Amino acid sequence: MNPAAAAPATASLRIGAVALTVRDLHTLSRYYQDVIGLRLLADEDGETGRRHLLGCGDRVLLELRHDPGADPPGRSEAGLFHTAFLLPSRTALADWMVHALAMGVALDGASDHLVSEALYLTDPEGNGIEIYRDRERGEWPLAADGSVSMATLPLDLRALAAEAGRARFTGLPTDSSIGHVHLRVGDLDQAEAFYAGTLGLAVMTRYPGALFFGADGYHHHLAANIWNSRGAGPRREGTTGLAEIALTVDAPELRALADRLGPEAAGGAITLRDPWGTRLSLHET
Repeated sequence: MNPAAAAPATASLRIGAVALTVRDLHTLSRYYQDVIGLRLLADEDGETGRRHLLGCGDRVLLELRHDPGADPPGRSEAGLFHTAFLLPSRTALADWMVHALAMGVALDGASDHLVSEALYLTDPEGNGIEIYRDRERGEWPLAADGSVSMATLPLDLRALAAEAGRARFTGLPTDSSIGHVHLRVGDLDQAEAFYAGTLGLAVMTRYPGALFFGADGYHHHLAANIWNSRGAGPRREGTTGLAEIALTVDAPELRALADRLGPEAAGGAITLRDPWGTRLSLHET
């Protein structure tokens, strides 16, 4: 039986929100509202300065932290490859694509990954974005070793556009979420030791130059590649881009992680950094 065929009744882990450090808060916030379709939920002064909280419905998916003095990271540095927004249906993906193209947004790519269909673009400060929808789990192909098979095939945009509804686009559906976060790292063995060994995710797919990690049979919640960052060391402080990934974890998984880490868990939350300095905060569901 395909181990990814049926989703569990309750997920043990999911991506809650992603925080980005940005130089131009107004421009980035407008982009994620007008182009991506998120809603501004709060404009406030945080511990480190002003921030915008954006999301769908009343759920925060993206936090923009303003730091006008931050330096852009280099293309070969570790950090964010893309934040992936998961839409609930193919129609929702088609609606977003038609909206984006009508705005004159340039897509970086469009791919059929066998498990999903995805559109790619880049925000004004160079942060990668994926907008995608999943195929049904029973359609996900398996490799001979039982892992999930993924590929990068051309996506038929004309056929996708034909799925769009007729209503005016007013933002992402309220049940959209961050499906996964894809990272640039310096070494895949170190990434596997951390994300599988320490964090406890399963290696769902091994791909040339990349690993895909998931929980509950999902094709991936986190991914890591060395396509442009092989050999990269820890990230420089004071740069724009990925600031933090917040994950929600059920109580048994959080306790298991606390046991592996020792006394680092406190108050139902754990904060840790991967070998390249990417900050992850884990909170109980």
